[in-house]
Amino acid sequence: MILTNIGTIKEILSRHGFSFSKGLGQNFITNPDICPRIAENGNAREGFGVIEIGTGIGVLTAELARRADKVCAVEIDSRLLPILDETLADFDNIKIFNEDVMKCDLHKIIREEFSGLKAAVCANLPYYITSPVLMLLLESRLPVESITVMVQKEAAQRLCAKVGSRESGAITVAVNYYGSAKQLFGVSRGSFMPSPNVDSAVIKIEPRSTPLLDEENEKFFFKVVKSGFSQRRKTAANALSSIMGIPKENIYSALRELDLSETARLEGLEMEQLIEFSKILKKSMN
Repeated sequence: MILTNIGTIKEILSRHGFSFSKGLGQNFITNPDICPRIAENGNAREGFGVIEIGTGIGVLTAELARRADKVCAVEIDSRLLPILDETLADFDNIKIFNEDVMKCDLHKIIREEFSGLKAAVCANLPYYITSPVLMLLLESRLPVESITVMVQKEAAQRLCAKVGSRESGAITVAVNYYGSAKQLFGVSRGSFMPSPNVDSAVIKIEPRSTPLLDEENEKFFFKVVKSGFSQRRKTAANALSSIMGIPKENIYSALRELDLSETARLEGLEMEQLIEFSKILKKSMN
């Protein structure tokens, strides 16, 4: 059964009375080259258990299962379960969790299902939930070697941008704080059924083994980033004083200590500068 064949997909979906859900952002992969590349790049290999988020009809799931010791797939749409029973019938190393990934205990899955294995995440993420899912994976500090996901092309560019560049945003800072991200390859809109209105790209995030800041400084750091990036046209002094109530002199002092202009905007600071600025500012507040 060739699960990327459009005729096969239509026949299976028709037989099960399945229709695509716009609300779930369902676009199934029909390009046969994509899923093997995601699996190869995403640590799907011997000694690994892989968490997949969203299965579709099981195209990527099957490629992961061919390579990894075990695959645990989290799929919210119960209508796909009988389809997956059919398309993945040849595999005995796949377990499907019919749950919402945003409410699912991924730590428990890794602990109970991947005993003795290293873990990784691979997924073709729906565009509408890309940022929430990535932040869930990173903030929960899952014990995974890598997070390899397909996202909208523009999102990939932002997620993998250099902090401080024009393309970066608060999500760029967050990803760089928790790990390192790189763009692997592009995927044209014609690689899906139905075809979305935008192109996609596959990115890989390798989480850091240790946090850059302790818990208290980390919390303050993200408050600063959120406040500064929410008013991008304002200087750091104006944004942080208006939102967080920090005295401007404290902000000016922290900027001067880093040899930065008092009119600097947070969006223009590099990652190391943001971290040091936050640490100095917090210290001045105490």
